Amino acid sequence: MYDEAAVQLLIKAKYAGAMADTSTYLNLVMQAGAVLIGGIVLWRMSATIHKKKMAQRAGRANYFETTYSRYWRKK
Repeated sequence: MYDEAAVQLLIKAKYAGAMADTSTYLNLVMQAGAVLIGGIVLWRMSATIHKKKMAQRAGRANYFETTYSRYWRKK
């Protein structure tokens, strides 16, 4: 399956410390991906909550609407 020279090269690389960095980098990449995905999820949740709040506010009467402003528009 594997060439003997390739296997020996991999073994030497592992015990020389060259392959020890690979797991560190892989762990770092996994953490960065998790932070990115988590940030996107939180961003979308925040946008959804904001949309619901804005929909509730739109259903209420305007804050600045008074009887004067209602009749003024009709004239």
